Formats: sequence, structure tokens, C-alpha cells
Amino acid sequence: MNNEDESWWKEAVKDIVPLKKTDRETSKPKKELKVTPKITANTVYSGSKLDDLQFGNTDNIDANTAKKFRKGEFRIEAELDLHGCTENNAFDKVINFVKNSYLKQYRCIAIITGKGLHVTEESDIFCTRGVLKDRVPQWLNLPEVRPLILSITHPAPKDGGSGVIQILLRRHRN
Repeated sequence: MNNEDESWWKEAVKDIVPLKKTDRETSKPKKELKVTPKITANTVYSGSKLDDLQFGNTDNIDANTAKKFRKGEFRIEAELDLHGCTENNAFDKVINFVKNSYLKQYRCIAIITGKGLHVTEESDIFCTRGVLKDRVPQWLNLPEVRPLILSITHPAPKDGGSGVIQILLRRHRN
């Protein structure tokens, strides 16, 4: 600080009086509310840190299951269609859908995000296309649902292609 700043500071703090010290201990931690979620990572997965989900990555499942999943041989037991949903509304639906599907002991589910707006190349390059298509895979990597999921993929083009996310869930063992 230069002399002008220092004199201004002294003028600003001249009327400040220190607080009286008390015998009361002020460093006690506040009581934390205990929230027990229905599903925790520990109830499903107790191994090392899980890698982020990537489309088509089946490293953490056995070869036979991976082959069946890639070929689309698992029956889709539940679908969630996000057409017409806002981003906030879709987030809640996706998280609840994955958790409820896991609790119902479904093995393979699908989320229909759609492919986004069909925009010509002459359109604004900053126009957003497929917001939910980009966001849903990010949401599936959140700690509250990632332990429930083994793998994700896009089905064959005849079944929706990149507008659908097919999810292989862990087995729900009691």
C-alpha cells in the first residue's frame, strides 16, 4: 500500500472496536443432517473408482455379456422418451428412471433423447443441436447413478441409432 492508501485505511477503521472474547467454544462443528438415500454406491458397488461411461466401452463386463449387449440381444425392459422435455425436467426423469429401473431389477433400459434439431449447414453455427443428447451421458456418470450402470451404447440405426441410449444395468442383488 502506498501512503495515501494507508491513511485512507486508518481513517476507515479508526472507529472499529474488537469483539469481546468469550469462554464459549466457537469451533464446535455444527450437527450435520444425516440423509440416507435409498440407493448408495456402497450398496451396489464397493470396488475401486469407476471410469466414466463411454459409448460402446464394455471393459468392465464379461466377454459374453458384452457381445450380447453390443449386438442388441438384450430385451429392452423399459424406455424413457425425453422428447419435449426441458433440460431440468429431463434431468429428474433420467435419474429417477435409472434408479427405479434398477430397483425393479431391470437389466436393459433405453432413454430416447432424440437427435436434436435438423438444421441446415447455412444456419447459425452457434445454434444448439441435441442438448439432451449431449447431457444425458454426462448425467449417467454422476455418482448417484453411475454405480448402477455397467455400460451404455447406441442401438442399430433401425432401432433409433444415436437418438437412443441403451443402458445395461448391474444386477440388483439383495
